[in-house]
Amino acid sequence: MYDEAEALALVEPFDVAGDELGGKSKELIVSLLRHSAAPFSRDQYNPGHITCTALILHPERQDVLLMWHHRFKRWLLPGGHVETFDATLADTARREAMEETNVQLTDAAGLLAGMDVHGIPPKKKEPYHLHHDLVFAMQAACEEITPTEEAPRVQWCEIAGLASYHVPANILRAALRVSWF
Repeated sequence: MYDEAEALALVEPFDVAGDELGGKSKELIVSLLRHSAAPFSRDQYNPGHITCTALILHPERQDVLLMWHHRFKRWLLPGGHVETFDATLADTARREAMEETNVQLTDAAGLLAGMDVHGIPPKKKEPYHLHHDLVFAMQAACEEITPTEEAPRVQWCEIAGLASYHVPANILRAALRVSWF
């Protein structure tokens, strides 16, 4: 089980040099971890909660795994909410990637590659709120992936071609940070 201190130990030393938006996201995430009652609870809408995303790298090429998000109707990385049974925040990203894309991952630990705070539109009983997202780079064990209900389209994309998928800027920045992975 993780706690705020463990999350702060992961986030605070992360180098955002040259990334103004990443720096602002880091500042907001640190503040959330220090000052909110339940930063890992998906039911905390004000000021939001921690989520975790997986930047999955192809086992042989400089490609990243993208999924077509069923709700937002755009290409994104797999990821989602922290669950109490996730041993680490990287495990949250790992679990979500495997659930959403059926990707098989190596046993290597996820490496923090980026962070981003972004708004989530309201739905059903959830109001508009913020996701304080931690992006973890991970290596796929093989190239097989399959669509799921949450991700009806999944595919590998060259890092150099990410912009053509109109992915958010934080994904581009995280991919460039780990293109050496």
